[in-house]
Amino acid sequence: MTELELSQRIEDLLVARNLRHMQTAQAALRPGYYLRGAQHLRDVSGTIIIGTGFPVANTFETDGPVGAIALYDALSTLGAKPIIACAAPLSEALKQDYRVLYLGAPDLPSAEREADERLAELRPDAIIAIERPGLSVDNHYYNMRGEDIGDRCAFFDPYITRATCPTIAIGDGGNEIGMGNIASTIATLDIIGAVTPCDELLVADVSNWGAYGLMAFLGLWAGRDLLAQVSPIEILNYLSDRGSVDGVTRENTLTEDGLEAEQGQTVIKELRLLAAGQQQ
Repeated sequence: MTELELSQRIEDLLVARNLRHMQTAQAALRPGYYLRGAQHLRDVSGTIIIGTGFPVANTFETDGPVGAIALYDALSTLGAKPIIACAAPLSEALKQDYRVLYLGAPDLPSAEREADERLAELRPDAIIAIERPGLSVDNHYYNMRGEDIGDRCAFFDPYITRATCPTIAIGDGGNEIGMGNIASTIATLDIIGAVTPCDELLVADVSNWGAYGLMAFLGLWAGRDLLAQVSPIEILNYLSDRGSVDGVTRENTLTEDGLEAEQGQTVIKELRLLAAGQQQ
């Protein structure tokens, strides 16, 4: 199996449940997007900004931060310097244990200036958005219910659009950063889509799982099973203790998008088997 074939297997696996029509999004993407996304992170030793945090019920949802934490740990293991970009209250929840880049600009022009300053300072080798709200055509942010969430969202889009390094985005519904790459396809779905583009868009049934898809390739190339140490339930416990909620049910449970943690663990097992088959 070639690396491109492995990527296509991963891409099919990660939208197999088709919870929010991401098979439709997948069809609009050129095959091999997980491979290409991971190649941007291969052998990187500098700073990598990981933007995450989707506001739900005056706090943050579990989808996004789980994958961001797993990828943060993997990149650190490989010698990179990840930093998680997010707004309060997620920034407060993570700052004791992770490097955090606080997003707090009150409006888009301020956010653009903030992004320019921080990008010049940090000089990242890559930027990743995992389940980050993306601006719609009217420059507002909307959740899957069509509610305007701009007053709780903060801005990460300028970090993606004004960067000179490779940019990767992971989404699972159509209203996330990166979906601008396939805006005409997203327009056919029952959602107010985002128009912010990126260099490489990755889709998954749950955005957290997209991070695992990247890790499958990074571990393969490094000769290390990076997914072996990932425990979704442990990360969910960590986030739950700090006030997270499920993005679908809006309840403080150990779930992601209404799914039990075991489903994420099953995806990890399947990815590990695919990667192991590639090594044989």
